[in-house]
Amino acid sequence: MHSRKLGSTWQRSLLIIGALCSAKITLADDELAQQASWSIPAAADVRTQLDEFLTTQQLDPVAQAKIDAHWPEESGPQQPSARLQQLAAILALVNDGAREVVEFCIAPALPASLPSFSILQDDKQPPMVRNNLRLLYGQWLAQHRYYDESIKVLDGLTPQDVVDPAALLFYQSTGQHRMPDKKLCLPIVAKLLENEQQIPRRYATVARLIQADMKPLKADSLDEISRLMDEVQRRLELKRAGKRVRDQEDEVVAKLDKLIKKLEEQQQSSSSSGTLAPSSPAQDSRPMGGKGAGNVDPKSIGTKTG
Repeated sequence: MHSRKLGSTWQRSLLIIGALCSAKITLADDELAQQASWSIPAAADVRTQLDEFLTTQQLDPVAQAKIDAHWPEESGPQQPSARLQQLAAILALVNDGAREVVEFCIAPALPASLPSFSILQDDKQPPMVRNNLRLLYGQWLAQHRYYDESIKVLDGLTPQDVVDPAALLFYQSTGQHRMPDKKLCLPIVAKLLENEQQIPRRYATVARLIQADMKPLKADSLDEISRLMDEVQRRLELKRAGKRVRDQEDEVVAKLDKLIKKLEEQQQSSSSSGTLAPSSPAQDSRPMGGKGAGNVDPKSIGTKTG
């Protein structure tokens, strides 16, 4: 009877402990969620911003019908990446500058040279228009390995400026990873992972890989030099043989010289602090303590050969 009562008490204790642990885990998850410095905007909020912009435009019934087909007012795209594409398509219907950017980004063939879109620097354009077009173009640049240009286009944008903040942080981080710029890259990756459960899985996976790759990177190491050489090769492949490439080539040479000098100094230091070789090594093999003359009795070994 006593053992049954004790067992029942033990089971109740386990249930209470389990409930407390579950509550702590939930609280920890809530705290992590509260720590996120950015959030993914709801489709309805994006639609509200879009409607505010469209009220400033003169839309005929045909244009309005196309807009409603792209983004039904009662729903809209659920995925942020789809919202960016749909928003850009709608902007292209009502703005010539936006149409140039969108048509360029969806063209199947790569251009001979990169264009300069005036709308991306036009302060007279509403921030929603200019910022999201910058994200669209910066994303295209990164996807086609134009990392320098992508970094420049996306510079200064924050998650609050665009309808797909995860894409913004992802492409900002991949650009800095390729440079490679550890000091700029890792904080962006950390910010992206603040909402790891809400962002696309591929973003989270790549972000974790970038984090693991960049954390051990040391300045002036052979690893860093190898990355810089890869960057020089990438720029040359994209016909970017300008001052930036020449400066980076000089940087590679300087870092290699520094690394070689460091290795030579380490080798000299190791040699000077190590055990010196004996000056007369032959003495070590000399027989010790022999007193006889060394004569032996000759013995016949015969001449038998078989």
